[in-house]
Amino acid sequence: MPIHRLIDMTWEDVRDLDREVAVAIVPVGAIEAHGPHLPLGTDVVIAQAMAEAGAERLAAQRLEPVLLPAIAYTPAEFAAAFPGTLTTTADALVGLVERVARDLAQHDFGILAIANAHLDPAHLAALDRAVAVIRDGSSIAVAWPNLTRRPWALRLTEEFQSGACHAGQFETSILLARRPDLVREQVRSTLDPNPSSLSVAIRAGKTSFAEAGGPRAYFGFPRDATAAEGHQTIELLGEILADAVAAERGTAHVA
Repeated sequence: MPIHRLIDMTWEDVRDLDREVAVAIVPVGAIEAHGPHLPLGTDVVIAQAMAEAGAERLAAQRLEPVLLPAIAYTPAEFAAAFPGTLTTTADALVGLVERVARDLAQHDFGILAIANAHLDPAHLAALDRAVAVIRDGSSIAVAWPNLTRRPWALRLTEEFQSGACHAGQFETSILLARRPDLVREQVRSTLDPNPSSLSVAIRAGKTSFAEAGGPRAYFGFPRDATAAEGHQTIELLGEILADAVAAERGTAHVA
């Protein structure tokens, strides 16, 4: 089946989609500091890679994916002190995601999949709230694989599971696979490992990268990143998204 990009379609193209097999996919990222070696839009790049890899798997299953433009403005308080980070309120994100879902439902889409790559706790809580609102008040089903939770987290890399994974080996590998032109290689080669775990810091009540032990906005092992690992991780993210869609379709009895 074909993969569509909503931004390239006409309204008649959308009208003529087979809603029984159409799956809307929205990538969700952030504009925030990712160390001195990765761009501010790293999460957006990763979310789009996840969405496209998931779309390829869904198309192979005879579903018809429709890729939406990425959502890039979201709560990013942990990185707020770093120049270039753009953050918004949780309510703004909840309202945006809920409205996108409402409009998709109005146009008879049966399912929305969220390909999220931003892990700020306020952002994840806002997405949880948005999904609950949508499920409570809309006809559209939502596939929302939160990568910080089981079973999804257990399928990702050891560094990711450790929580020391912001702009580290996990994310840098994906950028090397997807957008190597955006990786500052001369800087990356100088970065010492930072095994401080963001997830542990969050549980301890820390509220910023600096407090969590990341004064240069990176955690993990960026020097160990490879494009090969990045390609493999993108495939894993695509599998996760496709599996979440399959689970949601089964629960919602979407044809």
